[in-house]
Amino acid sequence: MKNITTKIALFILIGIIISACDSVKRVPENKNLLTKNSIFVNDKSVKDENAYNQLYQKPNGKLLGFRLRLNLYNLANLNPDSTFQAKFDQNPGRYERLSKIYSAKQVDRLGKSFLYSGINDFLKSTGEAPVIIDTTKIQKSMLRLRYYYFNEGFFDVKTDYDIDSTGRKKARIDYKINTGSAYIIDSVRATITTPALDSLLKTTRRTSLLVPGKQYKTTDFEEEKNRITTYFRNHGAYNFQPNYISFDIDTIEKGKKLDINMIINDYSYQDGDSTRTEPFKLYKISDVHVYTDYTAAKAKGVIRDSATYNNVHLYSYEKLKYKPRAIADAVFINKGDYFADNNTILTSRYFNNLKIFNYPSVQYEVDKRDSTRRSLIAKIYLTPRKKFSFGSSLDFTHSNIQDFGIGMTITQTIRNVFNGAETLQISARGNIGSSKDFANPRNIFFNASEYGVDMSLNFPRILLPFGTEKIIPKSMIPSTAASIGFSKQNNIGLDKENFSTAFTYNWTPKRNNTARFDLFNSQYVRNLNPSNYFNVYNSSYKSLNEIGKLYNTDISNIDGDQNLIINTGTQAFIDDVLADRTALRSTDKAHQTVESIEERRMRLTENDFIFATSYTFTTTTKRNLLDNNFYVFKAKIESAGTLLSLISDVGNLKRNENGNYQIFNLEYSEYIKTEFDYIKHWDFSRENVLAVRSFFGIAIPFGNANYIPFSRSYYAGGSNDNRGWQPYSLGPGSTNALNDFNEANMKISLSAEYRFKVLGDLKGALFVDAGNIWNIADIVTDPDAKFDSLKDLKELALGTGYGFRYDLNFFVIRLDLGFKVYNPANETGRRWLKDFNLGSSVLNFGINYPF
Repeated sequence: MKNITTKIALFILIGIIISACDSVKRVPENKNLLTKNSIFVNDKSVKDENAYNQLYQKPNGKLLGFRLRLNLYNLANLNPDSTFQAKFDQNPGRYERLSKIYSAKQVDRLGKSFLYSGINDFLKSTGEAPVIIDTTKIQKSMLRLRYYYFNEGFFDVKTDYDIDSTGRKKARIDYKINTGSAYIIDSVRATITTPALDSLLKTTRRTSLLVPGKQYKTTDFEEEKNRITTYFRNHGAYNFQPNYISFDIDTIEKGKKLDINMIINDYSYQDGDSTRTEPFKLYKISDVHVYTDYTAAKAKGVIRDSATYNNVHLYSYEKLKYKPRAIADAVFINKGDYFADNNTILTSRYFNNLKIFNYPSVQYEVDKRDSTRRSLIAKIYLTPRKKFSFGSSLDFTHSNIQDFGIGMTITQTIRNVFNGAETLQISARGNIGSSKDFANPRNIFFNASEYGVDMSLNFPRILLPFGTEKIIPKSMIPSTAASIGFSKQNNIGLDKENFSTAFTYNWTPKRNNTARFDLFNSQYVRNLNPSNYFNVYNSSYKSLNEIGKLYNTDISNIDGDQNLIINTGTQAFIDDVLADRTALRSTDKAHQTVESIEERRMRLTENDFIFATSYTFTTTTKRNLLDNNFYVFKAKIESAGTLLSLISDVGNLKRNENGNYQIFNLEYSEYIKTEFDYIKHWDFSRENVLAVRSFFGIAIPFGNANYIPFSRSYYAGGSNDNRGWQPYSLGPGSTNALNDFNEANMKISLSAEYRFKVLGDLKGALFVDAGNIWNIADIVTDPDAKFDSLKDLKELALGTGYGFRYDLNFFVIRLDLGFKVYNPANETGRRWLKDFNLGSSVLNFGINYPF
């Protein structure tokens, strides 16, 4: 408690010191620090971000309303060298004394030390110089504002500004915009001298961005240029570019209306020293040539092997190493079709997705055999990657299972395995980790380990005994992956062996959409140390032991301290209770607790066999890694055990004593599971981002099972979930996390996070998390853990807090401090803010952003 108080006092003291800094310390006399910009359009305040982006000067940034970077800059000594020298000018004898102790060179170097110079350089580079109002820059801002509103269709815009004092050497700027009335498009016509393009334009006018009655916007004209260019180049106009389109806008005697004449000029080209023009031609593809082993060194070499498939000609400088169909399937440029940019892009994407070639080069040349000069030969140059490649990686990890882990993976990749552009990957992985939640009798730091071997084979097509081109055309870049894997965990829970196999189809229905269909995904989980259950799930043992001290009648079940012996005593006592050989009766609450403990033990120690089929669809608007204004939506539905039950019913197989079917002497899981995950980011500029996430998942057991396997269950809490709780320590429902690893088969999660820049690569975040897990339609009997109606939504836990992120470019280190705002485990009336304190807070460490 003393340490916490000291830290809080230190934090407050630092805050007071920084707050005490004079924000106008570096502002010259008769100058003003810019505190705020406001834009008024037609006497109304606006919050248009694009308009504010036109301003040359913006106030110093704030962190929670405080200009932290400005005050850090003000703390710096701007001339540390002069200050250092002044000390000796004022006291010459001091320099002589120091020179006798140190050399003169060392004394001079002292001025470059961190104490004198380095700390000030740090404060200046980390801080932010005061933004001082500059009327020259105000004029530039007004000019840009005029251009901005002019481009929005307000041709008669007028601008002005006021500077209002907000304190000593502080002021704000009010920009005043009078737009006048907007100009409206009255008519649109086109002047085209190439008949072929005129015909094409008529087929696409319905989607034009320039239509009568619409307000003038400069961006519409640029987008219309690009739209028409794209359309023309996808219909044969190989030489067409946006610069061939221009617009003549007539406002004479039209008032606020515009007549637009779109002019599309003829093709111009250089012929010697002269520039000539001619009507555009629409080109068709006369031949497709693919060079499968091209390098710059081989460019002038002799072709030694060739093949043709579906009018695609394959050439090789050595022996052809690919099945012709595998290469031809990746080509979307067809002989006899008009030239189209889209087909070029699809071809490049497909070859790139094969991962056996470097990025392909697609080039076109006019076919000299055609006297009309309206034909193109497509030439595709492919440079193969190495057939065999070896890779390794070292990872530092943090998860809800391990507080800290070190993992290493080595991978061998073999390309073009069967000469059909297939890729085989074989990888071995190992991990050692540390977790305070695991049993650790030897008290060693790395108390958990895992190793595994995986193999996957990828085919660049859908492998089925029938054609799928009409359902999943090759333009969706389909692929098939078959995989098998084995892993083993030591000292993680009950220790496990995991065997898995999968057969998966992947395709992209649209550019930003992906679809995945697991024809089957099987998993066999074998618990190696089930007798360790009560050592791992200590809360269950404590509950059982307390009951045992009151009701155990067999002295052989307990040790010298009157505690139940693990595993013989615990199991014997449970058997006695369930067989009514103790004073407990089935109506007693303690009897029900023992039943619940045994029910959970049986469920978590049983080996699991899961044979599932699933479909996953993902769509996103994210364009690249730097895009912070996007959404991602993911939906998944999974069915497990249904096919096995159908086969068992048809085959009239026998059921076991529990009334269930078995495979390999093991009851297989049967359930239906569905998940919906939605993430949305809003970019407010200047590295301010609001991110929200919502998740709903439910898995319902039926048929051959009455519960969901632990590996397919949901948990709540942790660094990527509700950060006010430790992982697995929230729920189910209002049960107050009675068990060590609490899980359930339904989950609701909602999160919002506001991210902002603090200093350099250090970013901050304020977050709110809500959610919980519940049991529904399974064998759990505790009413506090079950979801029975919408009234149970009052058990949604609410947490909040703040955090810091440090960007290392290749990953982000994240620290979040979460507080419990609403705890459904508390009694009604004591759920709000009763645990909102440092003692109940949770410090979460994570890698990368939570969503």
